[in-house]
Amino acid sequence: MQTVYNALINLSGIVLKSAGFFSGKLQKFTEGRKELFPKLENFCTHDQKRIWVHAASLGEFEMAVPVLKVLKEEFPDHQIVVSFFSPSGYENKKKHQYVDFFTYLPLDTPHNAQQFLEILAPEMAIFVKYDFWPNFLLELKRRKIRSFLISGVFKSSQLFFQSYGKWMQKSLQAFEHFFVQDKRSAELLKQIGFTNCTVAGDNRFDRVAAQLEGSNSIDFIETFKNDRTLFVFGSSWPADEALYIDFINKNPSTKFLIAPHEIHAEKIARLESRLKLQTVKYSEMKPEYLAKSQVFILDTIGYLGKSYSYADI
Repeated sequence: MQTVYNALINLSGIVLKSAGFFSGKLQKFTEGRKELFPKLENFCTHDQKRIWVHAASLGEFEMAVPVLKVLKEEFPDHQIVVSFFSPSGYENKKKHQYVDFFTYLPLDTPHNAQQFLEILAPEMAIFVKYDFWPNFLLELKRRKIRSFLISGVFKSSQLFFQSYGKWMQKSLQAFEHFFVQDKRSAELLKQIGFTNCTVAGDNRFDRVAAQLEGSNSIDFIETFKNDRTLFVFGSSWPADEALYIDFINKNPSTKFLIAPHEIHAEKIARLESRLKLQTVKYSEMKPEYLAKSQVFILDTIGYLGKSYSYADI
């Protein structure tokens, strides 16, 4: 099965290059990886200790922020390198106070895993939630690099727990310890022989708690809310919209802030077309419309965390 997986990964690399002509997101996915290794080599020229943290996308990165803060405090002489699989993470996080370098993760081929880890040479690796890449994990294990999973989530439908997925279980041996979000995840790991597990909850709660301690003032949201009840729908997908659009349209006396997970213009336009109440978007924001509007579409990155402090629900 691992041979089949590797063949499919190599094939996907070819397909994605062609698909990039038809999809802006896939184009960023492939174009962003073209200079990946030279950029990584250029950063790793100094003989310095490094910690590697991998997050699939922006949401998973936010989960890792409390851990990144601790790593910076506990290992001040280490550089912290964060990799993303998705363009939505890499394109929107070029700088951060706890991160020394951001990079894309190359496709999960044995060669890429070897080259990436040979250049980076991390002393420790941390994966977030459920973005598991077997060739990278097996290479971490082969190199005896200490590796951990934080905010982990496991489901019975995952390949690890299928009769034909035993080869994937070997990749999990790379992890020295699993910090998972719930008891069910811990139980599933135990069923396949992994007892090095702690139920530690969701790191997003730590992230939100830290944000609440700081300044969360956003002038334009204060003006928009205008002392009314505010619902915040954060990082929502089209499937979520199907659940709340009708509710929004039937409650004109309430304020609603929607922060879509994907902020492509065509998807924002589709969302806006379904709303019957007066709507204002961040990208076209005019102060005189803020207080009068019932719906605010946050079609940008960076304000959602602080926006929650204004939410009544």
